Amino acid sequence: MISDVVPALKTSDTAQTALNWMEIFRVSHLPIVNENDYLGLISDSDIYDLNQPEEPIGNHSLSLPRPSVKGHQHIYEVLALAARHKLTVVPVIDDENHFRGVITYNEMISGIASFSSIEQPGGMIVLQVLSRDYSMSRISQIVESNDARILSMHITSNPDSTSLEITLKVNTTDLTSIIKTFERYSYEVTTWVTDNDELDRFYTDRYNQLMKYLNM
Repeated sequence: MISDVVPALKTSDTAQTALNWMEIFRVSHLPIVNENDYLGLISDSDIYDLNQPEEPIGNHSLSLPRPSVKGHQHIYEVLALAARHKLTVVPVIDDENHFRGVITYNEMISGIASFSSIEQPGGMIVLQVLSRDYSMSRISQIVESNDARILSMHITSNPDSTSLEITLKVNTTDLTSIIKTFERYSYEVTTWVTDNDELDRFYTDRYNQLMKYLNM
C-alpha cells in the first residue's frame, strides 16, 4: 500500500517547495525526513500559519504529534489514524523509526477494496439483527444452503442500539433465493445490491461512514 510517488521533504526544503509538491500530488500533508529518520508530518495549515514561504520547513512548528504506523499494522489502524488526525497521507516507519514511505487516501481505498473482496464478482446483502440473535454460523449456513459462499462480512454496532448491521459480500449476483431464506428465518434484509455501479456507490458510502465513525 505504500506509495512509490509521493516524496518526503528535507528540513532544508522551503515551505513554498512543500506547497508546490502538495498541489502536484493533491495532498495536504507531507513527511519530513532527515536521511532515513522520520521527523514529523507538516500540513499546509502549518505553512500558511507561519506565512513565510521562503523559510526552510525545519523552522516551522508542527501541529501534529508525529503520526505514523508500522508496516505490520492492520489497515483499520491506518484508517483510524487518518480519521483521527484528518490526514491525507499516513507515514510508515520501521522499528528503528526509519521512514519507509506514505500511504495515501487512494491506497487506503485500494486496501479496503482488497480486504473486503470488493473486486471479486458478486452481490451485497445488508441484514439488521438484534445483538442477542446474532449467529455467524447460522448466517453462513443460510448463504451456503443456497449454493453460495460469503466472501467478506462486516458488522457495525451502534452503542445506542441493541441491533447489529451485518454487511455480506457473496460470490453471486443472484440474491433472490438467499434473501427469501433470510426472510423465512425472520432476518430483516435492509439492502441488497447486485449492479456494479450500485456496488461502487455502496462501497464509497460505507467507506465514508467508516471514516466518520473512526473520527468520532
